[in-house]
Amino acid sequence: QVQLVESGGGSVETGGSLRLSCAASRYTTSWYCMGWFRQAPGKEREGVASIDRYGTETYANSVKGRFTISRDNAKNTLYLQINSLKPEDTAMYYCAAMNSDRCRGAKDYSYWGQGTQVTVSS
Repeated sequence: QVQLVESGGGSVETGGSLRLSCAASRYTTSWYCMGWFRQAPGKEREGVASIDRYGTETYANSVKGRFTISRDNAKNTLYLQINSLKPEDTAMYYCAAMNSDRCRGAKDYSYWGQGTQVTVSS
């Protein structure tokens, strides 16, 4: 069973930065496609970024150039560096893992963390 635990959220002002972390079960970051999602109140969950086993990164258009996904396989940890934060980035951020080396659709993620809240004030 894959376990994912996010941390690093908080309250920041517009233009600030945060680094979210996702501690994963052993080998998860090495073998699985992993992604970050977010959900704001009253809105649908959206994919933010993903990285597959081979290091291929993908980003939502709304975060390109501001968010960077990365991982440290030795620490079994996934990261999301968030820069130039905007109020519209306010959401609960979730880490997810897919039992696949290549990333597919959002519905194929099987494992989810409990989320970490990011709040951006104007």
